[in-house]
Amino acid sequence: MNNYFLAFLILALSSHAFSRARDLDIPLPGKPGRLNAITDLKGVEVGHVTLISGDGPLVVGKGPVRTGVTAILPKGKTNAPVPAAWFSLNGNGELTGTAWIEETGFLDGPIVLTNTNSVGVARDAVQKWAVVHLNSKGSSEDPASLPVVGETWDGRLNDIRGNHVTQNHVFEALSSAETDSVAEGNVGGGTGMVSFGYKSGIGTSSRQIKIGKETYLLGALVQSNFGAREELTISGIPIARRFKDPLPQLNLGSKKDGSIIVVIGTDAPLLATQLKRIAKRVPMGIAKVGGIAHDSSGDLFLAFSTQTPSKRRGKLVYEALPNEQIDELFRATIEATEEAILNGLLASETMTGINGNRIERISHEKIHSLFKTN
Repeated sequence: MNNYFLAFLILALSSHAFSRARDLDIPLPGKPGRLNAITDLKGVEVGHVTLISGDGPLVVGKGPVRTGVTAILPKGKTNAPVPAAWFSLNGNGELTGTAWIEETGFLDGPIVLTNTNSVGVARDAVQKWAVVHLNSKGSSEDPASLPVVGETWDGRLNDIRGNHVTQNHVFEALSSAETDSVAEGNVGGGTGMVSFGYKSGIGTSSRQIKIGKETYLLGALVQSNFGAREELTISGIPIARRFKDPLPQLNLGSKKDGSIIVVIGTDAPLLATQLKRIAKRVPMGIAKVGGIAHDSSGDLFLAFSTQTPSKRRGKLVYEALPNEQIDELFRATIEATEEAILNGLLASETMTGINGNRIERISHEKIHSLFKTN
């Protein structure tokens, strides 16, 4: 093995060892949890099913297929509604079940993320799965009767009109969900997604917050599919001015912008009204990476707390932080959203999909060169 090949091999291996923002010395604020993921929250589970098959020209119904499903279970595989709220920054997208969350202040069941055209099958599948796996003994009501399913559009790489996500894929994502590290990038619902003209997908991050004598966790999970190249900003640096990377040349009938779904979870005790305020801080994290909520982008956010009220003499008894103590949760939401987007971007690999459309990953080497310490 000559020295040139050895150096090339070391560079290739080292570049793929970097998969998250902090590995590349990007200066990010805040203290992450152990996994730096939404699964740092006790009981929260995440599962993916990734569908990749076929190459070449688009044949609707056959492929190529570049899509999938991501499931988030706030209390694992138990029927335990959690306090929740949602917020729409720009509504060109879908997040089902949110009218009932707005009405009641509770999320009942899992959250599933997939592509735009698979919302229907995913919604029906969640309902069927929940009846079998989440039904409480003696309960006369079905859990997850109004499932929460979010979407972003993966039609630049995927045969989106082919409806390749099936009920069984959703069942698998839900059943395989775990409380471990979360796979990022080209996985699950993020498989075919694109952000800022680079390959992107699923990303996650978390923060530890000290409020008084108590330590709380807050986590974010994003399905990222938004933004124009000239907008991308990392730690205050406008990337397009530094990197002269060519934009992807896509063989599409029409241009369409993407969207972003963000799920925030925390173990801090919060009321639904406070969780609405948390959800409203997500756009500030998106703005830090350059997002402006384009007209055709669906920017939809959901926040939940794993701290549920207790029951006493037929009444719900709440504990909640005073409003004047939740500033650090606002800050953590902004920070975790920003980092989750970057983690999803950096974990993604170059992908070729329908009609030879090719989306390159962002260069880890170039990013590292901007931030490495001497």
